[in-house]
This record gives sequence, C-alpha cells and structure tokens, in this order.
Amino acid sequence: MPNPFGLFAVLVRGPSMVPTLRHGDLLLVRRGGRAVRPGDIVVATFRTRPDLLVVKRAVRAQDGGWWVRGDNELVTDDSRAYGVADVRARVVLRYWPRPGWPRYRPV
Repeated sequence: MPNPFGLFAVLVRGPSMVPTLRHGDLLLVRRGGRAVRPGDIVVATFRTRPDLLVVKRAVRAQDGGWWVRGDNELVTDDSRAYGVADVRARVVLRYWPRPGWPRYRPV
C-alpha cells in the first residue's frame, strides 16, 4: 500500500554528519512537501554515484541538482568528491535513539 504522506525511515551509517547526526540514528524523511532550502538535511544520490544513497546538508542549488556537504569537515564523501547530487527526500526528524529535530544550520 502506498505511503500517502511520503514518509520513510532512513538509517544513518558513518560519521559524515557528526555532530548533528551519528552512526545508528534513525530518521524520518519525506519525499515531496516543501522545496529544499540551503541548510536543510536531505537524502540524496550523486549523479556520479547513483548507487550511493547519502544523508547530507544541502548547500546550494547547482546544475539542476544540489551541492551537498557533510557536517563533519574531516569526512569528504560529499559533493567535494562526487559533484552534484539529486535530492530524494528531506529529513523531518530523528526518532531514535535521541528523538528530536536535527538543527538547521545556515550554510
């Protein structure tokens, strides 16, 4: 049965979004809804790596997609390595293990 609200669960793997998100965090994400804005945390795929689904922060619209970055400056598995990404969903909230809204951070 289709999800009428466009909500899905996503598991964070790896350290690229520390300190905002940590390995093992469970997120609720939404397809559709309001437009993505710079500073939003999103789920995306890189055009050069369509098999890789990532959770990153949207930085700026570019070439019909988004330039995305991780919050952890020591990890560079983001647009610096793979280029423009296509956003698949926007993170709504973290529901496990520390429920709450991931903080918005201007970029």
